[in-house]
Order: sequence, then C-alpha cells, then structure tokens
Amino acid sequence: METKSSKYEINVNGSLFDWDLDDATFRFENDDVVVFWVNTAFKTLLDSIEEISGEESAKLVLETAGYRTGKIVSKFYLESDKEKEDIINHLPNIYLTAGWGKTDIVSFCLEEKKAIVRVNSGWEYKINIAQKKKTEGTFLPGHWAGVLSGLFETNIWYKVRQSQVQGDQYSEYEFFESEITPSQNISAMIKERTQSSQKELEKEIAEQTRVLSEIIKEISSPIIPVIDSILVIPLVGRYEELRAEELLNRTLLNLPRYKAEYLILDLTALKGVDQYTLDFLKKFVRAASLLGSNCIFVGISPELSLQIIESGNKETQIPCFSILQQGITHALDQLGLEISPKR
Repeated sequence: METKSSKYEINVNGSLFDWDLDDATFRFENDDVVVFWVNTAFKTLLDSIEEISGEESAKLVLETAGYRTGKIVSKFYLESDKEKEDIINHLPNIYLTAGWGKTDIVSFCLEEKKAIVRVNSGWEYKINIAQKKKTEGTFLPGHWAGVLSGLFETNIWYKVRQSQVQGDQYSEYEFFESEITPSQNISAMIKERTQSSQKELEKEIAEQTRVLSEIIKEISSPIIPVIDSILVIPLVGRYEELRAEELLNRTLLNLPRYKAEYLILDLTALKGVDQYTLDFLKKFVRAASLLGSNCIFVGISPELSLQIIESGNKETQIPCFSILQQGITHALDQLGLEISPKR
C-alpha cells in the first residue's frame, strides 16, 4: 500500500475489507461497518442493557436483536442471486473474518429446514466470560435463527445442545422449523406481568433509552489523539442544544489533560446544519482558544462554506481544509513536525 493513498483494501481469506479515509468509511463485503472493542466498549453496552432492563429482559432483547440482524444478513446474501447452498457454505468464512469466532455449519438440510451450527470463541462467549456468566448467551443463537429463517423461508428456532460458557469445547445450536418467534416470546413475557410491573418496565425502558443515548453520544463524537498536541473530533449527525453542550463540556474537560495545541474538527459527517449549529461551532472555537488550543476545520463541503459565509460568521482566521489528512499535515507543520518514511 502507498503511504500517501487515502484508500486501502485487503482481502482476508476471500472477505474484502476496504477503507476510504477521504469519505471516512470502513466497509466489509461492500457494506459500511464499525469496529467495537469487545471486552470494553461492547461489553459496556451489554452491561448497560442488563443493568437497566434486568437479566431476563436483557436476554430477550439480545435474542430479538440477534434474530432481526440475522434476517438482514440472509436478505443481503439472497439479493446476490447466489444459490442458498453456496451462501450457507460461504457464511462460516464471513463470520470468521469478521471476528465473530470460528463458526462451523455441521449440517443443514434445505428440504427438512434443519441445521446444526457450532461456534468456538465467539464474541458473545468472550463477553459472557468477562461478565462471569454461567449460561449461554442469546444473541448468537438468535442471530443464526434469523439467518436460517431467511434462507429456509420459514420460521426457524433453536435449542442449545452444548455451551462453551458452561465448559464444553464449543457452543452448538440445533435449528428447526418452529412456531416460536421473538415477537411471541415478547408477548408471553408481557402477559405474565401485572399492570404495575408493566408500568415499572416502561420506566426501565425509558431509563435504558437514556443510558443508551449517553453511550451513543459518547461514541458518536470521540476525542481522538493523533499525536501529542493534536486531537481530532469527528462531528457526526445533527447537534441540538443538549448534544452540542454535552460535546462542548466533555471536550473542554479533556483538553487540559491532552495538552492539545491543535484541535481538528472533522465536519465531513455533520448533518442538518442550521444557524444554531453555526453558532455552536463559533462558540466551540472561542472556548477552545481560551484553553490554548487552536481549531482547524476539515471536511467542509461547498454547501457548508456558503452557509458560513451567509451567516456572517467572522471566524475567518480558522484554517479550513477539505480532507482530514490536510488538516493533520497543517497542524504538524505549525508544530515544526513532519511524517517521513521509516529508514
């Protein structure tokens, strides 16, 4: 790969990964993906769901989420016009290269709508071990039930035959045609609860939503140290008052710790820019300057440039660049640094 290129790709055992740094995209098998740290960020997300909704409800949430994402996977591959048998044989490699663990489809029968799937060292197993769980997780078997429901064109459910969490060499799931669905499981749970418990559940869901929103806000605008003295903050989506103030406060609290001389704001994925957003950017720049950090804008589109000019924004001395690489290069130059090939 050339060091000056903004596009990279690698074929891992037949699975294609590619990055486009200009567009800030990471794709796997020609579709957008995102990377999570399993035993930290993703474990925190699952812990939060369980903490708010309770262990039993969390199992059902994960099982349902797994099933629905599995249906999406089957739809994606069915649209490729490949034979179902070829798709099923290809899937273990996809999940292996994607970091989901070593998956083996031990057997399957399209006519009888049956299959047996083994998973060794899957991501859910790793999280369950970190959580000190003693029972098999529900996301992965639910996910494969969704995948096979789409491929077999009928409702498929599962039974856990072996569990790596409980000490077996691997987890093994048996899949078969069934009337059981995640929706029915949800309905059954609701029927078992009294009116008072339903109200309590609504409170728990509201709190769960709040906590998940906090997590999403945390990971949607991360503070990324490039090197000492240079930070990058990608602004993603829309920024209403609450989200904007949260980002501003979190950034200002962290700037002294990082001792950042240059703060690069990547506006590539900024959406729904209005007068409030423009005023927020102006406020952000002034607040950062009070702490000794110089701001740089990157990823400014022609439309956003016009909006800034038409708004009468006088912050004209802020360096602006079209791509992140140019912004980092400018900051390095101002610091008297440069990136050179290793000798």
